[in-house]
Amino acid sequence: MKRLIIIGGGLAGSEAAYQAAERGIDIILYEMRPEKQTAAHTTGDLAELVCSNSLGSNDSISAPGLLKEELRQLGSLIIKAADETRVPAGSALAVDRGLFAKDITERIAGHPRIKLIREEFKNIPEEGPVIIATGPLTSDAIVSDIIRLTGKKNLYFYDAISPIIDADSINWDRVFKASRYGKGGDDYVNCPMTEDEYNQFYNALMNAEKVSSHDFEDARYFEGCMPIEVIAERGKDSLRYGHMKPVGLINPKTKREPYAVVQLRLENRFGTAYNIVGFQTKLKYGEQAKVFRMIPGLENAEFLRHGSLHRNTFINAPLFLKDTLQFKNRDDLFFAGQITGVEGYMESTAMGLVAGINAAKLIKGELFNPLPKESAIGSLISYITTTEPSRFQPMNINFGIMPPLENRIRNKDEKRRFIAERAIKAINTWKGEYAEVH
Repeated sequence: MKRLIIIGGGLAGSEAAYQAAERGIDIILYEMRPEKQTAAHTTGDLAELVCSNSLGSNDSISAPGLLKEELRQLGSLIIKAADETRVPAGSALAVDRGLFAKDITERIAGHPRIKLIREEFKNIPEEGPVIIATGPLTSDAIVSDIIRLTGKKNLYFYDAISPIIDADSINWDRVFKASRYGKGGDDYVNCPMTEDEYNQFYNALMNAEKVSSHDFEDARYFEGCMPIEVIAERGKDSLRYGHMKPVGLINPKTKREPYAVVQLRLENRFGTAYNIVGFQTKLKYGEQAKVFRMIPGLENAEFLRHGSLHRNTFINAPLFLKDTLQFKNRDDLFFAGQITGVEGYMESTAMGLVAGINAAKLIKGELFNPLPKESAIGSLISYITTTEPSRFQPMNINFGIMPPLENRIRNKDEKRRFIAERAIKAINTWKGEYAEVH
């Protein structure tokens, strides 16, 4: 039986190694640390958490909490270690970072089917099976090899993410649907501003608190992914001549062109989420809520995803990945973790779990069965493999990417509870039919 090579010992790589090993596959796991460190890591432990010890909400009717529960149901190594090294953090799952990483390192290094090699793996093998799980700080050598597979224009090194709003939280009485100059139908939702509203918004934006860049991040921005607040620093009218220009848009209520306009673009085929066009930002999350709720129509906006802009390495997954996380032009090559275009610790873990299970299935000659889209993990995979490639941006788990319920439920908590119950039922059915360890 072939051995599985996994490149990268972060959350995704460690999870993938564990899942495949538990299914009887021999693993060679390569991790370059501590022989070669990144600018962000400080230890040689596997699954070292870099930016935070919080893994997000543990509430069972939140999307992050649902994702964690699915990982528990599927026997995730990472979530087990997190639960065992948990520290008090209210409804969030936060861990003792040192104990968490040491626990995972010991379990991986001590597994009889996993061989851990501490050296940089510089070239993707021509023959697999192989899982690439190198993370947002992928080394230059592997980056060069990925570019050989995908082309340089399909590998990205910086996230420029705009906020996503729950469609049900938009005040539809204050907005109107239209495309500029009437071209393209009613593709955009337009939030019109008066001069006073614009001035108040601009002043709040200029005074809002921003997230500081990490030492390993380059603060030079490309013109196409400039933070909204950096554009605003160029002058009071800079936004009105940029992302917020009202030209070609007539408000049907006033029959006039607004002073400024914020446009929302449909984010998914379900019609449940909208992207604030051009609003990638370094504002802190609380500041985003405060400032962006000043936009007419968004005064009660619920954020499915906040905006951000930070260093990352990820492929244009819809062009290259199947829903099994296999590379489309090479079935024995899998990608896992943030390099697939998911955002967040648990999302990366989930991709590692799926890649590990599917790589084991490939080696054993067993049939694949994609995860149900009703599940949080399945909806993430659906997002990264079916989104329009020209609009692809990294995504964290949120209810906006999950299929809506057949029957409309207005109560938010009740709706989320039904979605969560449907997801757990679907994941357990899939587990029983396909993913049990034998």
